[in-house]
Amino acid sequence: MSTLFSKIISGEIPCYKIHETENFLAFLDVNPLAEGHTLIIPKHPLDYIFDMPDAQLGEIHIYSKKIAIALKKAIPCVKIGIAVIGLEVPHAHIHLVPMNKVGDLNFTTERKKFNTEEYQTTLNGIKANL
Repeated sequence: MSTLFSKIISGEIPCYKIHETENFLAFLDVNPLAEGHTLIIPKHPLDYIFDMPDAQLGEIHIYSKKIAIALKKAIPCVKIGIAVIGLEVPHAHIHLVPMNKVGDLNFTTERKKFNTEEYQTTLNGIKANL
């Protein structure tokens, strides 16, 4: 199954890559709710996160925790929110969003706009805390 995310994994589409392992990739969302909004995806394409084998489902959450800790150190916020929506791209993924209030995790709000330099600064800050 070819998706936007599989094209990012293959390098066909560039991304602001935070970190990757053999099984997972973390990168900045280019349509973010907040500065630092990060996507965590499995490298093996699968549409529905709850179709993942138990071990892999646990691994993606543990991997997300590692990224969330670095994200919270880089972006001033109260907490890092986590969401699994799964409707916008047919490839399982987790959203990590810096939050200061409950409404910060509202996917119906207008998305933020950042330029390349701002994305790069955010990316460097997160990477520095891994």
